[in-house]
Amino acid sequence: MKDIKQIIQDIASDALIEEKQKLTVTVEPKQARPLIEGLRNNKELPFDYLISLIGMDWGEKLGVIYQLSSSIDLTHEVVIITATTDRENPLLYSVSDLYETAHLNEREVYALFGIRFINNPDMRRFLLDDDWKGFPFRKDYDENPDLNPVNVISKEIVDIAPQIIETADGNLVEREVPIFGENDYIINIGPQHPSTHGVMHFRTSLDGEIVKKIDVHSGYIHRGIEKLCESMTYPQILHFTDRLDYLSANINRHGLCMCIEKAGEIEVPQRAEYIRTIMDELQRVSSHLLAWACQCNDLGATTAFVYGLREREHVLDIFDKTCGGRLIINQNVVGGVMFDIYKDFQKDVKAFIPYMRQRLVEYDEFFSHNAIALGRMVNIGHLTKEQAISYGVTGPAGRASGWSCDVRKYKPYSLYDKVEFKEIIRTEGDSYARYLNRLDEIEQSLRIIEQLIDNIPEGDICGKVKAVLRLPEGQFFQSVETGKGEFGVFIESHGDKSPYRVKLRSPSLSAVSVMPLTARGALLSDLIGIAGSLDFVIPDIDR
Repeated sequence: MKDIKQIIQDIASDALIEEKQKLTVTVEPKQARPLIEGLRNNKELPFDYLISLIGMDWGEKLGVIYQLSSSIDLTHEVVIITATTDRENPLLYSVSDLYETAHLNEREVYALFGIRFINNPDMRRFLLDDDWKGFPFRKDYDENPDLNPVNVISKEIVDIAPQIIETADGNLVEREVPIFGENDYIINIGPQHPSTHGVMHFRTSLDGEIVKKIDVHSGYIHRGIEKLCESMTYPQILHFTDRLDYLSANINRHGLCMCIEKAGEIEVPQRAEYIRTIMDELQRVSSHLLAWACQCNDLGATTAFVYGLREREHVLDIFDKTCGGRLIINQNVVGGVMFDIYKDFQKDVKAFIPYMRQRLVEYDEFFSHNAIALGRMVNIGHLTKEQAISYGVTGPAGRASGWSCDVRKYKPYSLYDKVEFKEIIRTEGDSYARYLNRLDEIEQSLRIIEQLIDNIPEGDICGKVKAVLRLPEGQFFQSVETGKGEFGVFIESHGDKSPYRVKLRSPSLSAVSVMPLTARGALLSDLIGIAGSLDFVIPDIDR
């Protein structure tokens, strides 16, 4: 196979190539898109998976960091960096035609940094209103609340998308295009919570009862977690990750801790690694149980919802007795874990394993083959492998489309290279395949726990960490496999006790971005069931 560096040099001869944590390439804005396209279309190893698109403010420059990988082998990663010195009207070229997941990511960068993307078909701000004053993630942002007063009065939604299009002769043309047709019948799904899995708002046009088009609005949470991280020390930011996908709180926080630990060369004791991995898998079971319960409830099966919560309570009881938390676990810290396991931890976990296996059989018997359930899931909400990769849909949903994308397999962390488990993959790509994947992954989590629970070594639960933690200058990445897919942590450090920039890669953002595709052509009554099968949670999106 042709060397990746040589491919890069062939496309962008004056690119700056550096061997950092990831192979990092810095190019001028006009070279960035041709380089990314060349890597995307490389026949031997196509970099067809855009893991993360990160907006940056480096003072004199505003730019973007693209983290690319190959769906064929996720161990291969390249980081592309580009920036512009124009802070008044910063423009970069869109890659939304290469990666569908870039659509909402570029709109997010515009909302937070003010960078607009040439040839993106929809340059409305995502997460913020179009009349928001300023760009909150710029270092010179004016935080005066009088500029953006809280407005509780509803505003009319304007379904118009601004664009910046480059013509064949190289000129830039700004224009506005309608989101919907003049005669489209449009209804609002959300932003109320029931069945929208958070304050998600889908503007939906219908042809009778058939979904024609969905326009995704993110709702309104705006906690500004990534921005808050810039003014806090590394230990102080840990709790934020628990509040993103709160159903994978322990795993999210594990990812942030590992990113800090690897950057700071902090050693984690083996006992802590065992506790972390077991707790992560219990968290995955808990997440999948609620996802299963909610999907069934979305289809009208209230009994299944009650059953899923019943089993989840057993996991939450173990969490409660371990660290005092049930939803927000608050267990992982830099260097290890905060609390050791309690006296009967192993006994309780070992008792839960056969109990949960019996319940999986029960679920299969009373719901998984129900004729109504099959009619609402089989061949509904179809997503191909290529589409899943382009939209960055990972986790059980991506693997239901035939994409082998488990971070624990390709980029093993903690103890995942020491345990045996099966990556659950199906090829049907419909709501039923996603449904079955989560149930089968519960069994695999039980297998992992079985291999570890009797082998927890004695020793410390936390390594030595300096009272004031400063990471070396550089850019650091870490991914983990949450209940919803790949959760990524990016930290840029300038050597201070606070990070210069933190970016958290949300698997839920990809799941929401694919809704217009999976629901198009489906019955309105199936839209909510499709959303349930994708298992997104909104606080994970609005970071």
